[in-house]
Amino acid sequence: MIQLIVGNKGKGKTKHLLEKVNAHVKEISGNIVYLDKDQRNMYELNNKIRLIDMSEYCISNSDEFAGFICGIISQNRDIQELYFDSFLKIACLENKDITETIDKHDKISERYNVNFVISAGLDEIDLPESLKSKIILSL
Repeated sequence: MIQLIVGNKGKGKTKHLLEKVNAHVKEISGNIVYLDKDQRNMYELNNKIRLIDMSEYCISNSDEFAGFICGIISQNRDIQELYFDSFLKIACLENKDITETIDKHDKISERYNVNFVISAGLDEIDLPESLKSKIILSL
């Protein structure tokens, strides 16, 4: 399952994403991974959550990002949730259509039984109709 938190820059998406991930760590039995563009939120995360700083990896397009996600999942079958902050930046989708990438991650989610919670700097009205059902919070 994919859940989207959307809104323009500075609207508070990261705050909501951090609250959600820290609340879920107490509720689930599997592992949680949080991907971000840097380490600035390291001390905001529960220590049971694995933070991956995407600036340390040479990801240059959305296909490489999807492969990176599959690699994470293949190394740890106990991952239950993946959180993506600054999704457009870390997935190399700034100023691009995200539909194909979201669809690809939806298939990954179903196949490996991993939930994705994605924070994206887009207004709800800018999303295609096919993705609007995945929105859990629009700021």
